[in-house]
Amino acid sequence: MEFSARLLMTEFVTHDVKRFILDKPEGFNFTPGQAVEIAIDNDQWRDEARPFTPTSLVEDGVLEFIIKQYPDHQGVTQMLHKLKADASLKISKPFGTIQYQGPGVFIAGGAGITPFIAILRHLAQKDELSGQTLIFSNKTPADIILEKEFRFLLGNRCLLTCTEQSVPGYDNSIIDKDFLKEHISNFKQHFYLCGPGGFMESITDALKSLGAKPDALVFEE
Repeated sequence: MEFSARLLMTEFVTHDVKRFILDKPEGFNFTPGQAVEIAIDNDQWRDEARPFTPTSLVEDGVLEFIIKQYPDHQGVTQMLHKLKADASLKISKPFGTIQYQGPGVFIAGGAGITPFIAILRHLAQKDELSGQTLIFSNKTPADIILEKEFRFLLGNRCLLTCTEQSVPGYDNSIIDKDFLKEHISNFKQHFYLCGPGGFMESITDALKSLGAKPDALVFEE
């Protein structure tokens, strides 16, 4: 692992998602949307690295990660959520192919939103959000990561759908071909996709059937 970092603080973002603030290692740089591998720097967990996406701005003096806990796995995310300030972490060089290529529609499922956070924050900083739309699917409103921030940044171009709970102010639809056809008028723009495997496969097929070009679909290879 390339870099060492110290955990400065954590806080809950939702009931099972935490924000992690780390000191930024000297020489660490990334492009918004890229990921790194993180490992807890102790004998038990040092070899158990997992990929996570920095959500901070590139020029920030600290690193932020937003990480969901998966308690059923009894693994790295559960241990990360138990860490206290001053814990030591190892971080790899950045990698990944989700990089901004121009205005478009960001479609995320659950924790799949994380690669888009740094990208959207970077666009907001440059006042380039006007051509962007976010479609974000979760089970319930309680699962939505950074809901207030996305609503503030994108206004009515932030479409939040909750598949397991019907609540005023949220769509109750699955993101499928009919949903995309209803909410998107231009299928010639870029589409940025991230989420579980089945979610990605069904949306990719729907977008292609609606006229989206395969080379305009941006996702982790």
